[in-house]
Amino acid sequence: MKKGNAQGLAIGSVSEATGMSVHALRFFEREGLFLREIPRSAGGQRIYEQADVDWLVLCNRFRASGMPIAVIRQFAELVRTGPGNEPDRLELLREHERNVRARIDELTACLDVIHTKVVVYEQHLRSGEAAALWSPGLPGLAEEGARHA
Repeated sequence: MKKGNAQGLAIGSVSEATGMSVHALRFFEREGLFLREIPRSAGGQRIYEQADVDWLVLCNRFRASGMPIAVIRQFAELVRTGPGNEPDRLELLREHERNVRARIDELTACLDVIHTKVVVYEQHLRSGEAAALWSPGLPGLAEEGARHA
């Protein structure tokens, strides 16, 4: 990873390490999502530390799992405050875990339906009855469509 200077990492290196664009890093800073204020060099360049990279990797997981920016901000504020609010942090994480599990359950139900359709189409194609599958707009197939579509 390319150093920004003797004290830290340059924004390009952090972007590369996290997969986040430079624009996204600046957004995170503006939105107060870092655990600390990102210092600047004498030339005005941001100076990151490995702990900032580690935090961003965690934030990427939060975002990928659907955690809203506002909740990440709330979590960051709790962490910045320091010890003593761990029950609040835990509750925030438990709530997000419940939300993610609910999304997984919904996606699993969707996947089950899709898989059932894949099996039906595979059977019809193997048996040579693919033409019997419902096509929208064909007269007289409304009842048949309900069974095969």
